[in-house]
Amino acid sequence: METEIGIIIADDHPVFRQGLRQVIEKDQSLKVVAEAEDGQAALDQIRAHQPEVAILDLDMPKLDGFAVARAMQAERLPTAAVFLTMHKDEDLFNEALDLGVKGYVLKDSAITDIIGSIKAVTRGQNFISPQLSTYLLNRHGRAASLLEQKPGLERLTPTERRILRLVAENKTSKEIAQALFISVRTVDNHRTNISTKLELRGPHALLKFALDHKSELT
Repeated sequence: METEIGIIIADDHPVFRQGLRQVIEKDQSLKVVAEAEDGQAALDQIRAHQPEVAILDLDMPKLDGFAVARAMQAERLPTAAVFLTMHKDEDLFNEALDLGVKGYVLKDSAITDIIGSIKAVTRGQNFISPQLSTYLLNRHGRAASLLEQKPGLERLTPTERRILRLVAENKTSKEIAQALFISVRTVDNHRTNISTKLELRGPHALLKFALDHKSELT
């Protein structure tokens, strides 16, 4: 018998949660083990149950979906995240992929996409609502363009790319540390490594580079 996939649903709208649960549990290989109405409760449930998948609304009280996903990463929880959102926002989409989230589903199509997204991320694959395919193409195009302009960027790790983007947002090392759930010292070490890899010199070289390429950092 196929092993059940454990799932937590986190959304602050109980009617939406109920509808999503009914759709999910029509598939006998899927089991909703808990629900949560805010981000903090979701994180507590994920810690307690450690399900295969957590379905996280981006807009929740206490902690939003991004904060929950970052905490999951920081604590090395084995749960894969699927983001749910009603916003067709390209910046949010890119931020989610930068964070390593493998599932990104629009609420408008959740009824048809949710089961496919759960099974995809459980296999370690990505799932993105088809309506957002243009964003994915844009992302690949910008990444290719950026590598042509500054070939050293392919040497950066995903965390270093994320930090570079936050630098472009004028975040301090302390603010970056809080956003990524790491220490200020770790952020400063990453900044030094990024500057070395990109051959940047001078006290403001990293900030200038990040600002010059802000639109292309995805």
